[in-house]
Amino acid sequence: MISIRFHGRGGQGAVIASKLLATALFREGWQVQAFPSFGAERTGAPVAAFLRADHRPITAHYQVYEPDHVFVLDPVLLQTIDVTAGLTDGGWILVNSSRRPEELELPDRFSIGTSDATAIALAHGLGSRTNPIVNTAIVGAFAALTGLVTLESVVDAIPDLVPIKPDANQAAAREAFAQALGRRAGALAGREG
Repeated sequence: MISIRFHGRGGQGAVIASKLLATALFREGWQVQAFPSFGAERTGAPVAAFLRADHRPITAHYQVYEPDHVFVLDPVLLQTIDVTAGLTDGGWILVNSSRRPEELELPDRFSIGTSDATAIALAHGLGSRTNPIVNTAIVGAFAALTGLVTLESVVDAIPDLVPIKPDANQAAAREAFAQALGRRAGALAGREG
């Protein structure tokens, strides 16, 4: 089973990102489960979402405490939340950031990926200048870095889950896929650029 935890703020699209990735994985034959965890339900409040995927039926029905991968939709959360808690050694931490993976102060035992999903969302008119919606871009970057799901499945799932501006959201996923940067645990990944 693959488990993923998403960290974001209300309004950024963390919950939809988990559902989008779940839908894309489902299209590729995986059994999936995606669900959110809310504290204060308001724009800007920290939000967590979870995803499980397996080729067998999933019987676990609780939060993901030991994820294989972690998404961080707001890089400020790196200073306020231990996003590495329970993360499997070698697992990906994908951060919405304009910085290169090696510039983030995260342990070398994890694979680190970055994508400037905020700039991509703004360029495609997704959300507002003060609250860009980065979900489709960050899932596109994840597809590039991990190969766990194809870009085609992500792009095909977008119109069903993000019916507002589907073309712009698909373009954002494609752009993030092309621009994602990654450093594998202990070594540089081939997707540097």
